[in-house]
Amino acid sequence: MSINKPSSLLSSSISSISGTVSNLNNELLEYVNPEKPTHDHSSVYYKRFFISKFNLGDKAIQATFSAPMQITDGDQITVAGYQKGESLQVLAYKNQTQQVSSNENWIILGLGALFFFAVAIGLLNSELVAEGALIPKLFLFGFTVVAIYMGYRALLIREAVKLLAS
Repeated sequence: MSINKPSSLLSSSISSISGTVSNLNNELLEYVNPEKPTHDHSSVYYKRFFISKFNLGDKAIQATFSAPMQITDGDQITVAGYQKGESLQVLAYKNQTQQVSSNENWIILGLGALFFFAVAIGLLNSELVAEGALIPKLFLFGFTVVAIYMGYRALLIREAVKLLAS
């Protein structure tokens, strides 16, 4: 196992770790849309998160992606992410054994952040906010917070991808 290249973006420290996968445990977390019709079993109404927990050497690793990680016990991989509690939260990985790499799409997250900022700016220019109405101010605050989070998350993923590439 090797730990290399810490990178700091704002307050989160992104680091990459290489090693051999052991104690792999894959889980599926599935949410059902409450508006789902009872007779329709289409996958459109489900939100799935694939959670992989494993060890790289003596380090606990946890990864949550929208698609399953392509790893098995014994694979040589490099992961990049940030420390959260006892384990490293994976933002991007590269599997040298199977010659695959993956990460969540940081470009879509960035575009989503721009969209939420545009909505917030539109709300800022509305007459209701200028008049001091509470509800539009709450929406303005909510859209701004979501945009900042999405933009920050996109930057973290981008930093993790750059760390794996170098």
